[in-house]
Amino acid sequence: NRRFWHADGGYLFDVVDGDDGDDSSLRPNQIFSMSLPFPVLAAEHRLAVLRAVERELLTPVGLRTLSPHSAAYRGTYGGDATLRDGAYHQGTVWPWLLGPYLTAHLKLHANRAYVKEILDTFFAHLPEAGVGSISEIFDGDAPHAARGCYAQAWSVGELLRLHRSVDGGRGV
Repeated sequence: NRRFWHADGGYLFDVVDGDDGDDSSLRPNQIFSMSLPFPVLAAEHRLAVLRAVERELLTPVGLRTLSPHSAAYRGTYGGDATLRDGAYHQGTVWPWLLGPYLTAHLKLHANRAYVKEILDTFFAHLPEAGVGSISEIFDGDAPHAARGCYAQAWSVGELLRLHRSVDGGRGV
């Protein structure tokens, strides 16, 4: 907690003690620090991290892999294999990351109505790409076009897990 906390940003460093020093890129990895059954992030930092993720990474279809304020941000996933590979973790949206994000949100706020609202909004995607399924990734920039494969198991699995937890009465 002491080493990864980026006080000036109000979130966790992406990398500490790397070849170029500490990397303050805002990425979704830090959401795991409070979404796991055994949160490792100190309680006094959790709300700030959640707010940073909501402000910079949250989209209607998942979490961006990098803040749009980063110089390395790529808002569109497309082009040849080299361009696509370069964008994959530089702003592309991953729907499955809604699972850890909403789990963390529930732990802090216990607001199942918010989770249902996010899921209901997201489920509008179901008839768009692979009918009845969830795309692998989306562009980081609006309108967040579906990209990658049109049916991704881990995205479907996470959203079904969340849906069951808020509608089926099961805990997250």
